[in-house]
Amino acid sequence: MSDTLAAHIEDYLESLRLENASEHTVRNYRTDLVEFLAYFTPPDGDPPSVAELDTLALREWLGHLYKRQLSPVTIRRKLAAVRSLFRNLLRTGVLPVNVAKLLRSPKAPKKLPRVMTAEQTNTLIDGVAADQLQRTHAARDLAIFEVLYGCGIRVSELTGLKLADIDFSDRWILVRGKGRKERQVPFGSKAAQALERYLMERKPKGNEAAVFLNHRGGRLTARGVSDIVKLYATILSADSSLHPHSFRHAYATHLLGDGADLRSIQELLGHSSLSTTQKYTQVSLTELMAVYDKAHPKA
Repeated sequence: MSDTLAAHIEDYLESLRLENASEHTVRNYRTDLVEFLAYFTPPDGDPPSVAELDTLALREWLGHLYKRQLSPVTIRRKLAAVRSLFRNLLRTGVLPVNVAKLLRSPKAPKKLPRVMTAEQTNTLIDGVAADQLQRTHAARDLAIFEVLYGCGIRVSELTGLKLADIDFSDRWILVRGKGRKERQVPFGSKAAQALERYLMERKPKGNEAAVFLNHRGGRLTARGVSDIVKLYATILSADSSLHPHSFRHAYATHLLGDGADLRSIQELLGHSSLSTTQKYTQVSLTELMAVYDKAHPKA
């Protein structure tokens, strides 16, 4: 087997697929690792062997990322891909030491997600329901919005839904999250009505089992959903910054604001760590302070 860095990157990416990593994860890791490989490959030369790379070489690569003035979030993502590669090389016995372990990640600024109010969210979805854009697939579009907000699922989970995953009798959907982890999420009457209406006119190509289809009858992609959300948000709300994940933020924040406990929200969102869910408490506190500053006479 070739001992080049290029060969080990391909082996690692294949191991991710065998471990049921999502296509999105594999694609992003490939992009970052191919760029990592290109940095160490001389023009018209051969890729180096992994044994040639030490901590000093990796620090030089990291310095190159800083010189490109990439954001801390981007650098952290690229570094995570490289660290994961070298952990795999250590685990499989290719390297005796993980030379990427000593690399320090830049501190990423903690940004709270901008969250629509319940009124803003419902006004937008009501506009979709009124078919103000007179779209050919208006029923599908409404079902997308109702499920995104009514279930708080990720766009990849939405596009991954199959017909067999919907239980209309008990109003549950089976969701496949990150790492192929499955969870059940309830949906309400609005989402149920929108789904039932859409499924009556759904026209799949062949035996396509995906719930949400594009105009050709195939599975709708995450990019397709994002374009749909942006179209409606831009025209109906004059806000082109909204995206499918905006409804996940709204879902969690509105649940928390109406008294749902953090553990339950964690389960509904499919977060493996409670600390990930806790950012929504900060969002609620920020909104509470804004109300206080605006309304209290001594603020």
